[in-house]
Amino acid sequence: MNVLPLRLQEIVEDFSYCEGQEKLELLLEYAEKLPPLPAWLQGKQGEMDQVHECMTPVFIYPEKQDGRLHFHFDIPPEAPTVRGFAAVLQEGLDGSTVDEITAVPDMFHLQMGLQQVLSGQRLNGISAMLSHIKTLATTA
Repeated sequence: MNVLPLRLQEIVEDFSYCEGQEKLELLLEYAEKLPPLPAWLQGKQGEMDQVHECMTPVFIYPEKQDGRLHFHFDIPPEAPTVRGFAAVLQEGLDGSTVDEITAVPDMFHLQMGLQQVLSGQRLNGISAMLSHIKTLATTA
């Protein structure tokens, strides 16, 4: 049974086809696609949820419309791998329901093979981001 939203499953498959450094290169491509915060969120980090488990300052803001969720991220450009994974989450979960988001396995990133190119510390940060998104989804 597939528990990943369709777009997230497609992204996971794209990563699974990559080998070694190609995975990192694809993650960096996603980093470049992470959109800036919308103007109405600029300078409002205090209203966003901070992922304290990440060494990089990561702020997430959930937006719920018609029962579907959208997430906005504020992550410094000096953290491309973190930005890349945030972009994967943003694109892969955009428009999902609370149930779809909470059903995503906590370690789904292992299906992407990211453990081959990222440190354990980075992987912990990735898990923490997903955990925060799940919490925000249930409280948004």
